[in-house]
Amino acid sequence: MTDTTSAAPPRMLSPSLFLFTIIYGGMVVLAGVLGNKQVALGSWLAVEAGIFPFLILVALSSTVSELHGQSTANRLVLWGFIPLIMSIMLTALVLALPASPEMQPERLAAFDTILGQSPRLMAAGIVAYGTSQFLNVTIFSKLRGREGAGTGPTWLAIRGAIASALSQIVDTLLFVTIAFYGVFPIANLMGGQMLAKVALSVLVIPFVITGLVSLGRSVDAKNAG
Repeated sequence: MTDTTSAAPPRMLSPSLFLFTIIYGGMVVLAGVLGNKQVALGSWLAVEAGIFPFLILVALSSTVSELHGQSTANRLVLWGFIPLIMSIMLTALVLALPASPEMQPERLAAFDTILGQSPRLMAAGIVAYGTSQFLNVTIFSKLRGREGAGTGPTWLAIRGAIASALSQIVDTLLFVTIAFYGVFPIANLMGGQMLAKVALSVLVIPFVITGLVSLGRSVDAKNAG
């Protein structure tokens, strides 16, 4: 007897979601590395460079929420834990392996300094990432409204700025407290990081989100055609 039941067609991932997921995974890993450098933004503001890939993560999760729904954006954030944790585990393995005798001591010391984060810093990064990213998606989606009133370009930019600013405040509170509380006074560090992240969320994120949403719609439209 021949089975005539046809298999269900494979579920296709939209081109925009595929593209943004790849970039998202890369930014999750890169944020921890770039965070080792402090950069000056003008003469009055200094931030750790990890803020740049992290703001891209915020923009990507908001973009995916706008194009593919809140549940898909939440899954993107959840899947982001995989490259984050894998990169931490692989880094720990490489640090534990003996270095080649041919490697110059100063290069080895620099490598260990950049990648040798303490377990406390790693835990702070994981907690802050998950909490702030899920919060960003939730706020961004709720501001859209049930009838989708906040879908125009202007409201899209405003929603992105508000969600990013609020989630970055929470991110800073969690990360700085978990990583550095009891090690040294954290008030100035926390205040400076909050100011920098809120400023960049308001000045930069709206343009990044509107650009990514436009790119995603264009990529999907071309594939549909």
